[in-house]
Amino acid sequence: MRGKRWPNRFAALGDTFFTSLPTQGLPDPHWVAWSPSCAKLVGLADPTGDEHSLQVFSGNALAPGMHSLASVYSGHQFGVWAGQLGDGRAHWLGEVDTPEGPMEIQLKGAGLTPYSRMGDGRAVLRSSIREFLGSEAMAGLGVPTTRALCITGSALPVRRETVETAAVVTRVAPSFIRFGHFEHFTHTAENTPALKQLADFVIAAYYPECLDLPQPYLGLLEAVSRKTAELVAHWQAVGFCHGVMNTDNMSILGLTIDYGPFGFLDAFDPGHVCNHSDHQGRYAYARQPNVAFWNLHALAQGLLPLIGEPDDALEALEVYKTAFPRALEQKMRSKLGLATEQESDRDLIDGLLKRMAADRSDFSISFRRLAHFSTAPGALNASMRDLFIDREAFDAWAAQYAARLRSEGSVDAERAERMNRVNPKYVLRNHLAEVAIREAQAGDFAETQRLLKVLERPFDEQPEHAAYADFPPEWAQSIEVSCSS
Repeated sequence: MRGKRWPNRFAALGDTFFTSLPTQGLPDPHWVAWSPSCAKLVGLADPTGDEHSLQVFSGNALAPGMHSLASVYSGHQFGVWAGQLGDGRAHWLGEVDTPEGPMEIQLKGAGLTPYSRMGDGRAVLRSSIREFLGSEAMAGLGVPTTRALCITGSALPVRRETVETAAVVTRVAPSFIRFGHFEHFTHTAENTPALKQLADFVIAAYYPECLDLPQPYLGLLEAVSRKTAELVAHWQAVGFCHGVMNTDNMSILGLTIDYGPFGFLDAFDPGHVCNHSDHQGRYAYARQPNVAFWNLHALAQGLLPLIGEPDDALEALEVYKTAFPRALEQKMRSKLGLATEQESDRDLIDGLLKRMAADRSDFSISFRRLAHFSTAPGALNASMRDLFIDREAFDAWAAQYAARLRSEGSVDAERAERMNRVNPKYVLRNHLAEVAIREAQAGDFAETQRLLKVLERPFDEQPEHAAYADFPPEWAQSIEVSCSS
């Protein structure tokens, strides 16, 4: 911690974009968990033996050079304009140089800000563990994401549905700027100079390739559309449900951001809604691609004062309509171990997904077992076949799949190795997180750290941890995750 510089380029934009304010730290904080890989990314040694780090990451102190601020933004929530929002329980502390470029450090749960909107500015241990594990699990899967460095906790009581204890999670990302930052200066503040300043900053810092374009702001919209398409394709391919895809939860860099009511699919159900606060099912798994496109339209509206012509903005958005299906199809081909492209591949992919949906086959286990599929004549492929109720329907699909593999000369062993590099054995299922949370609430944080280590290597066999890859227990169906999670 000491000896590092903590610049904050966002703070240089001026106080139109944020409020400077002190954090409200945790009384008598203690360590809950930390991510060695994230610590390595930002160049920090194990912080858990350092009292100064404990106080900084609990909101009780600042390292020399840090500047605490909360940013303002607006946005659409569940498709409805919500007006001014902002960092209601997040404080930006500054940046640290890394081999991957500058990374911002942010505390979540360190007290009230001017944007808390009737909230208390706190985070609870339950939600902090979910965000910590979710962030690092997605990083392990190779999905673009914000990172989580550590969690600190306290006995400080915080009321949600029940009284819980407080925690602070330290988040790391190249930037926490959202679609809603741009919406704010168009629809709420009506401040075009500030909108231009923000867009120019984002282009210079994160999209320099747009600087020399005839229309840099159109280039920015197109680049964000492409990154968002690739992100959502990755979500769909690993069975991830965000749960609250509001425009204020969409990263301008195409990162997974704000882990609240998220979840990974167990039984494959395209209509699965992981957020029990989402009563209309707006953010169901199968709707995520269209919602992302809707959100990009909202971003386009936010940038319109700089772009000028609505038709130009609509044209820039068209990249999403080609980039998303292309990215998803490529990922699904990889999941099926297909080394070449054929016109019939989409039907083959859709055929498997329809069979999985009809029989509620487990998403992650199905694709992991598919790696062991044998193309030998007469092979039953029993481990995969057993996942389906309608065996005859599976057999018909399997015959098509085997023929497709043979057509490109696929070698079973080589294909299995490739497939195991893209089909995870371990994902953060809700019941795994729930077990870690319950033990942590009882004062034992070992399971959180142990689960983190498993999720950092999701594609490895890890036979000593095979139980983490089992089918979910019956009680997992009763777990409810909502916006308070």
